[in-house]
Amino acid sequence: MKRWAARLKRDALTVWIAARDRRVKLAPKLVAAMAAAYAFSPLDLIPDFIPVLGLVDDLIIVPLGLWVTLKMIPDDLVADLREKAAALAAKPVSRTGLAMVLAVWAAIAVWAWSEVSPA
Repeated sequence: MKRWAARLKRDALTVWIAARDRRVKLAPKLVAAMAAAYAFSPLDLIPDFIPVLGLVDDLIIVPLGLWVTLKMIPDDLVADLREKAAALAAKPVSRTGLAMVLAVWAAIAVWAWSEVSPA
């Protein structure tokens, strides 16, 4: 489990670097930006205190996003990006990911409010 968590952290950093690397094509770069933004967001889409569902993003959504992104990038470039990620000391924090999560929650709140308020 520790090895899986270490690989996940390394791959999240790799994807974060890929989103900023000029050698990565546009489509993988956009997917990388979204995956990294969510992976490093200080908030989860589904809060961890919600039983079972709260862990879905940590166990399924983030790893799936990282896997899809890394499959879109050529293997030799992924290897180079992983080397850069290994040399990175600090984990980034994504304000973009925070904004994405807050926007989703705001949209849900507006929808829910419009459903319960009388017309």
